[in-house]
Amino acid sequence: MPTNLSLLNNSQIKECLKSKSLKIGVIGIGRIGLPTALCIANSGLETIGIDINEKLVNMVNSKDYPLKDEPEFDKIFENVISQKKLSATTDITEAIPKCDVVILSLPTPMNNQNVPDYTALLTVGKSLNELLSDGQIVIVESTVEPGFVENELLELIEGPQKSLKSGVDFHLAVCPETANPGEIMKDFQKLPRLVGSIEERISPIVSELYTYVFGVELIQMPNCKTANAVKLTTNVFRDINIAFVNELALLFEKLGIDTHTVIDAAKRKYNFQPHFPGPGVGGPCLPVNSYQYLNSAKKIDDNFLQIVQAARKINETMPHHVINLLISAFEQSEKNLDNSTVAILGVSYKPNVHDIQIAPSEQIIKLLNQKNVKLKIFDPYFISETVFEEKLKNSIDDAINASDAIVIVTGHKEFDNLDLEKISKSMNKPILIDCTGKINPLQAKSKGIIFRGIGRGN
Repeated sequence: MPTNLSLLNNSQIKECLKSKSLKIGVIGIGRIGLPTALCIANSGLETIGIDINEKLVNMVNSKDYPLKDEPEFDKIFENVISQKKLSATTDITEAIPKCDVVILSLPTPMNNQNVPDYTALLTVGKSLNELLSDGQIVIVESTVEPGFVENELLELIEGPQKSLKSGVDFHLAVCPETANPGEIMKDFQKLPRLVGSIEERISPIVSELYTYVFGVELIQMPNCKTANAVKLTTNVFRDINIAFVNELALLFEKLGIDTHTVIDAAKRKYNFQPHFPGPGVGGPCLPVNSYQYLNSAKKIDDNFLQIVQAARKINETMPHHVINLLISAFEQSEKNLDNSTVAILGVSYKPNVHDIQIAPSEQIIKLLNQKNVKLKIFDPYFISETVFEEKLKNSIDDAINASDAIVIVTGHKEFDNLDLEKISKSMNKPILIDCTGKINPLQAKSKGIIFRGIGRGN
C-alpha cells in the first residue's frame, strides 16, 4: 500500500526519503519526463516510467538510452538501470497503485487552430480516477494555462460521480518543468522550481521531494494557477522579445545596420537581456505557451494580450522573410530561382537537438516547394531520415555540391566553421542565406559569395 505522505510530519517525510522507501511514478518519459525519472532514480528512490510509446518503454528496459542528444544523462541511465532503480511500462493500471507519488510529464501541444491540446493530460486524469485511492500525491510538471489543474484536471481525477475526493483519496500539486532541451542537466541542477498545490499543506511535501532529488531552491506559490502563470510568463517574455528583435532586424536590413552588432553593444547595459533574430520561433514551449495565454485571454476578452498576438504574428512570418532574402540574392546573381537547387542546413527547431516540433524549417521547405525549387537538406541529427516528406542527405557536402544556394536554418555546432572558400569554389555565383548569425558577412562577401543574413544590414 502506498505511503500517504500527507499524514506524516516533516521528520517522517525526511526519513522516508533517507530510507529510500518511496516509489515514484513518472507518466510520460519523453524529453523532460525521462531525465526527471533518471534523476529521481539516481537519488535512490525506486522509479517507474510509464508511457504509451511501446518502443520507448522497450528501449529503456533494454538499456538503450533514448535521448542521444541530451548529454550527461547517459551515465545516470546506465547506473540506475543496472541497479534496477528505474523500470518502464506501458501498463498504467498496474504501475500507479504501487506509487506513493505520481508525476505527470505529458505533452501539451496545440492543434491546427492554435488551441492548446490537453488530450494527454485529460486521458491520464480520467485513468487516475480509477487507480488512486491511498492519498497519493499527483504532481503536474506539464506546462498548462492557469486554472487548468484546478478545474478540468481536478474534475476528471475526482470523476463525474465524485468517486474520489481531493484532499482525501489523492492530493494535487504542480511543479512546472523549467528545463531547456539540450541543457536539461544544467537546468535541473541550478534553476529554482515553482511549487503550488490545491491544499496548502501539500506544497512543503512536494518541496521536500524535489529538494532531495534536485537540491535546488523551491519557490512556494500560493496556488497551482499562479505557479503555471509564472512558467508561461518566463517563456512568453522570450517569444515577445524575439519578435521585437526580429522586427528590428527587418528595419535594420533596410537601414544597413547589423543587428548582431547592435545587440552585442546593447547587452553591456545592465538591464538589457539579449535576444537574437532568426527564421521563426519553434519547439513545444514558446509558441505553444503564447497561445496558452491567448487561449485564456479569449475566455475573458479578445482584446487582452495584444502584444502577445503581435509577437506571434511577427515570429510566424519570419520564414516568409527568409524566402524573400533568397529571392533577393537570386535576383542579384541573375540566376532563376524556379527549378534551382537549394541546400538547406538544419531542420531542428533549435541548435543541437533532435527535435522538429513547430520548426521554422517546415514552413521554409513548404514555401520553397511551392516555388518549384529542388531541395537538398542536411541535418546532423537527422542523417538520411525523412523529415517533412523530404529525404535528408548524409553529409554537408552531399547537400552543398551542385546546389545554387545554401540556406543555414538551424545553428547546429556542426555549422560553426563552414569552409566559405570551398563553398565559393563549388558553386556558380554562390548564394548563402544565414538565418543564424554564424556567418561573418564581410568574410562571405570577400569570397565572392552573394550573402544575405537576417538583420545583417545586407
